[in-house]
Amino acid sequence: MTDDQRDELPDDLDPAGFVGAYLFPDNSRRRWPGVMYLLIAAACVLVSVVATDSPVVNQGWLAGAAVLAAVGLFSITSGWRMSVDEKDALVAAQGAVGFGVGHASAQQVWRGLRSRPTWRVLCYSAEEPPQQRGLVLVDAVDGRIVERLVEENDETE
Repeated sequence: MTDDQRDELPDDLDPAGFVGAYLFPDNSRRRWPGVMYLLIAAACVLVSVVATDSPVVNQGWLAGAAVLAAVGLFSITSGWRMSVDEKDALVAAQGAVGFGVGHASAQQVWRGLRSRPTWRVLCYSAEEPPQQRGLVLVDAVDGRIVERLVEENDETE
C-alpha cells in the first residue's frame, strides 16, 4: 500500500459531515430479509422436488430450506414497527421517575424471544450533584412503561 492510498468512510457514514438529529432505523426493516429467506427456502424445496435424480441435490436442500424458513419466520415476526422514538421515551421516563430530570440518555435494546424493541433510559435528577437516579424501560412499540427503578444516587461523593 502506497502513502497516497488511504481507507476512508463512505459519505453517509462519515461523522464529520453529520448534521441534525440522528434517526434510529425502524425494526420493521427486518421483514424484508425475512421474506427473502422464505423465498429462498421455497426455491430450495422446489429444487429438491424437481431434481431428485441429480447427484448434487440431496436431503441437505430440505434441511437448508427448513433453517431458512425458520429464520425467515423469526425475521418477519420480530419486525416490530416502532411508534416511540428516543425523545418520546425520554419524556415518558421523566414522568415515570417522579423527579425533575437533569441529565438523561436513551439506548435501544430488545426484549423477549421475538426481540421487541425497548428504550432503556437512564435519568439523573436536576440537582447538582444529582441526588437521585432512575432506570426506565419504555416499550418502543406502544410507549408503555415496562419497568422502572428509582434510587438515591450514591455517586455524589
